[in-house]
Amino acid sequence: MAELKMLAIDLGASSGRGIVGTFDGEKLTLRENHRFSNDPVFVNGRFTWDILRIFFEIKNSITKTVIEGDNVTSMGIDTWGVDYGFIDKNGNMMANPTHYRDTRTANITDYVKNFVSPEEIYNVTGIQAIDFNTLNQLAADRRDDPELLDRADKMLFIPDLLNYFLTGKMAMEYTVASTGMILDAAKRDIAYDLTDKLGIKRSIFAPMVQPCHNLGSLLPQINEEVGKNDIKVVTVASHDTASAVISVPATNDDFIYISSGTWSLMGAELKQPLINDATRLANYTNEGGAMGTIRFLKNIMGLWIIQESRRQWKREGKDYSFAQMEAWAKEATPFQSLINPDYYTFGTPGNMPEKIRDYCRMTGQHVPESVGEVVRCIYESLALKYRYTVETIEKLNGKKTKMINVVGGGTKDKFLSQMTADACGIPVCAGPEEATSIGNLMMQAIAAGEVADLAQAREVVRNSFEMKHYEPTSARGAWDAAYEKFCTLQ
Repeated sequence: MAELKMLAIDLGASSGRGIVGTFDGEKLTLRENHRFSNDPVFVNGRFTWDILRIFFEIKNSITKTVIEGDNVTSMGIDTWGVDYGFIDKNGNMMANPTHYRDTRTANITDYVKNFVSPEEIYNVTGIQAIDFNTLNQLAADRRDDPELLDRADKMLFIPDLLNYFLTGKMAMEYTVASTGMILDAAKRDIAYDLTDKLGIKRSIFAPMVQPCHNLGSLLPQINEEVGKNDIKVVTVASHDTASAVISVPATNDDFIYISSGTWSLMGAELKQPLINDATRLANYTNEGGAMGTIRFLKNIMGLWIIQESRRQWKREGKDYSFAQMEAWAKEATPFQSLINPDYYTFGTPGNMPEKIRDYCRMTGQHVPESVGEVVRCIYESLALKYRYTVETIEKLNGKKTKMINVVGGGTKDKFLSQMTADACGIPVCAGPEEATSIGNLMMQAIAAGEVADLAQAREVVRNSFEMKHYEPTSARGAWDAAYEKFCTLQ
């Protein structure tokens, strides 16, 4: 086959990239052609995404493919989930999309309970209860600004909104829609029985499409602006975790994955949703995956805790590198202090090291003072949280796992990967690092007819990228003792 060249736009909560992928029929190679910061804006009391700046940078990435002679034939966009923008009857965006960390959904569950119970929501959607889920955000819009919701003709998730800006086509891609607690997990369509009860009009939802749907060419004015090319826009698995899981280099279905970044998304790949009282009480979620799969997973506070700690030290004039922080953590005494990474105070910005110290004081533990002690506390706590999650998934799913696959930016953290293997007593395969972009590109290759299915996509990943393997060490006894302590924490 002739080389297939594609452009993946991968948007994270703090930065975005354009990645040019070249597929020769056996291997995929990557080249970053554009990188930019994603800087939310707090304005008039609302925390929002600067969506037009993001769109500007996407166009810059497309333009570079033309300037650099890449001959890209398709592109796809993946982003975080749950957030959305409103389009009016004239096709114009009504306001900057609100950020999921905005405070308008704080304690929204109490308001939603007036219309529909949490049990009913979970039994229909299979989505874990989080205040910023799309259903809750729409409920907050209905409560706080009903005129906005009434005037809106359509709501579009972030990747769908950006695709609309490029093509003029409005569609709701399944994997990103599935994150928002608005889909019937079994029917894989809008849960109108729920949205009706919250006063959300049915017409606001765009038509549902699956990954690999061809939205067509760029709008003429966009094509003129970016350099006149024949690029097609494809709906990939546009939720970033859905794309990342495509890149898990597994050869069977008995794996557990961790998509490791700001969040740790940890779960198993299923053929059907797993929804019952046990999964509801454990607060596990059933999100849509590529090619008809279900991502049965848990959202865990991930490297955000490390990142926010580093930001605090930088505010204090101490610009430590991640390598320095890891080296100091290795020197610190093991298992002095542990936290529950999902404790509510760790989910918001602020002085993270001091929040960790406050938690340790509250739980009667050694209070970590040095950078190494704080970082080691975070790493060990994350690894133990992963063990707790593995055991819970195995119990809920009725299957033992033989491998933990870590994909995404967190694969660079060798110290945490080894800790994960030690804590869980299970081998860890780390890689690929660029999992989300790779999954994005593999969906484009399937749409182009050059890759047959998910199994072949994973074969391409194994052929193309190096993985690192970590075996559990002999430190199991110490980890077992620490785990007993960890399980007592709230």
